[in-house]
Amino acid sequence: MWNESTDSKGALAGLRVIDASRVLGGPFCGQILADHGADVIKVEPPAGDETRTWGPPFAGDAASYFIGVNRNKRGVSIDMSQPAGQELLMRLLETADVLIENFKIGTLERWGLGSETLQARYPRLVHCRISGFGADGPYGGLPGYDAAVQAMTGIMSVNGEEGGDPLRVGVPVIDLVTGLNAVIGILLAVNERNESGRGQFVESTLYDAGVSLLHPQLPNFYLNGKVPARSGNKHPNITPYDAFQTRTTQLFLAVGNNRQFSTLCRVLGRPELAAEARFATNALRNEHKKELRAELEDLLRQHDCAAIARELIGAGVPCGPVRTLDEVVDDPHTHHRGMIVDMGDYRGTGSPVRLSRTPAVYKRRPPAFAQHTDEVLREQGLDPEHYASVLPRSPGA
Repeated sequence: MWNESTDSKGALAGLRVIDASRVLGGPFCGQILADHGADVIKVEPPAGDETRTWGPPFAGDAASYFIGVNRNKRGVSIDMSQPAGQELLMRLLETADVLIENFKIGTLERWGLGSETLQARYPRLVHCRISGFGADGPYGGLPGYDAAVQAMTGIMSVNGEEGGDPLRVGVPVIDLVTGLNAVIGILLAVNERNESGRGQFVESTLYDAGVSLLHPQLPNFYLNGKVPARSGNKHPNITPYDAFQTRTTQLFLAVGNNRQFSTLCRVLGRPELAAEARFATNALRNEHKKELRAELEDLLRQHDCAAIARELIGAGVPCGPVRTLDEVVDDPHTHHRGMIVDMGDYRGTGSPVRLSRTPAVYKRRPPAFAQHTDEVLREQGLDPEHYASVLPRSPGA
């Protein structure tokens, strides 16, 4: 369980990050760094991060979509379309270790702030750019959104019911993995900087993330040349690895080896099933998956889902009830693991990365629009009034 009163400053204490990204991948990256102690300053355009409007539900000026990935940050707004705003960004970078941005490819260059310029002016800066496809190549510079890239990278082609149409994965998995890849790249660059004293350019793209997620489908294709088809909840390589109906609700079985399969059959009262020739190995179970499914579902329909799940997992068979989100939030283990964070009227999802001495620390709820503009500028020795023309005070100002 997370401890609000922890003395830890976080593993990244002392790292200053300018998060000039919007929507999901970049902000998710920034929140991970902020949860682990980095001083993350979120820079929004005059209209605000568009996810502030991606609701309902709303809390104040922000939709839940924005709230979910902008915790622990300080918020400023700068109109960087004006030279004075670009100058102000440069001033903020003077004390920054990391810049995260997902401007349209070519925007920074048009402002005279391309990566080479930034590296020359700030040799220790780690500049992380998040984009749809990167700057070059056949798709270079094109805009990318999660669902469209799921389609382009083949993720939709392997997601959906057997014989059905391709389906988008229900969570923006590419955006989130792109954010995680950005965190990895930033930390690699910061670590290398400890040796070289020099920052570098880090790139994380939606397209690369999408392709990287296709496991085991791509390795299978490399080996057998067969284009994989949709298989519903079934695993392409493992059986039984699927959702099965019990007397109450569905149970997902994830049986990865012969020992687990033997235990499953014993707990369900049919130990002899594991000894049948057609089910003796995973390869044979894959060949006879329809017959095996019928056998298992007949047995499972005699049981309550929650009760048989507890018995099976207690015996060493990986499985779990197919649950709804309210059940997940109500689960005591979710709270025990610190995955629900409450600060006053704020509720968020905790960091899944646990460090023993320097755990994640939750100190700030997501910022209101431009909430910390004056505070951040004055820390830099800058007069907010001097930059008043490029400091919006409310969305659309």
